Amino acid sequence: MARVPAWALGLAPLALIAAVVAAFALLGGPGLSDRNGPPVEDLTFERTVLRPGEIELSLRNDGPDPVRVAQVSVNDGFVDFQADQREIGRLGAEKLTIPYAWIEGEGYDIVLLTSTGETFEHDIPVAVETPATDSGFFGLMALLGVYVGVIPVALGMLWLPFVRRIDARWVRVLMALTIGLLAFLAIDAIQEGVQTALGGSQVFGGAALVFLGALASYLVLAGIESFMTAREERQRAAGTGGAYLALLVAIGIGLHNLGEGLAIGSAYAVGALALGTVLVIGFAIHNTTEGLAIVAPLADRPPGIRRLIVLGLIAGAPAILGALIGATAFNSNLAALLLGAGAGAIAQVIQQLVPAIRDESGRALHAGSIAGILAGLVLLYMTSLLVSV
Repeated sequence: MARVPAWALGLAPLALIAAVVAAFALLGGPGLSDRNGPPVEDLTFERTVLRPGEIELSLRNDGPDPVRVAQVSVNDGFVDFQADQREIGRLGAEKLTIPYAWIEGEGYDIVLLTSTGETFEHDIPVAVETPATDSGFFGLMALLGVYVGVIPVALGMLWLPFVRRIDARWVRVLMALTIGLLAFLAIDAIQEGVQTALGGSQVFGGAALVFLGALASYLVLAGIESFMTAREERQRAAGTGGAYLALLVAIGIGLHNLGEGLAIGSAYAVGALALGTVLVIGFAIHNTTEGLAIVAPLADRPPGIRRLIVLGLIAGAPAILGALIGATAFNSNLAALLLGAGAGAIAQVIQQLVPAIRDESGRALHAGSIAGILAGLVLLYMTSLLVSV
């Protein structure tokens, strides 16, 4: 064995595994095809599109067996439908087009009957025409993203002159406030991600995607942080280390706003977004606090206007992308993954901020930091009550 190359020793187990799998496949998977009982069917409704005189349903087969849609009923009446292929294989997706003269504002109960007699129900509480994805629609989504993401963050960054003039002890309190704000955003992202995942297809992992996304983004940011450690030390020696922390905060908030934009866009696409005074004020106040979280690390030596603009765009502009994705190609699995990624990134940012709140004795949890963290949690909780989607 000492004469065998190391690479060959590493490949030998893989070759044996491949041989076993190939033999199993050539034998037709003995024992797997002998399952008794009826087929196991599971259909998930991923998206509903309403056009004048037409209902379009996007389906995915979450079960282990193929599903054949035999009949469709709307409000207890059987209707015709069209599909490229009525049988949907495992993990397969299909669109059903139902010619139906629906009435705006009314509710509809749709039932799919499969060839085995299994039924799957889908409820449309309030029928609203799905907006056409033309240039005006994309412009509106971009405007919503700018309003709920870019503008509030920019307004919050106007607190920078105030942050520069206060005592160092109060700067630590503001940094703790930032941790509280970010902690609330992380909790909110996980909650929204789990709810989104449970409401869609489970075959790709469901709620597990939220935690996988969180772990992946945490590790990626940790790798970036490790790579930039030497640069950070040089910046701190030059008195500019706060810019690095501000960048991390902006990235974490940006990923969270990406998930927020997904929610806004998908809600608008189905007519569930209440564009009223309460929504406008709610998002403006809620996201303005994110700007404060970005400028808090810049108390010692703030950057120039150009860098501040970049930080604001990193934090706020993802809401535009999220709104466009959510309104045109919303997918519950993708949304759950991105919301989880936002939570993981925020967790990494919080870890980076902890040293900045330590007092002269090296304690991270002291009276000032605890008060700041609790204030951040309460502040975002109160402003979140103003948001109505």
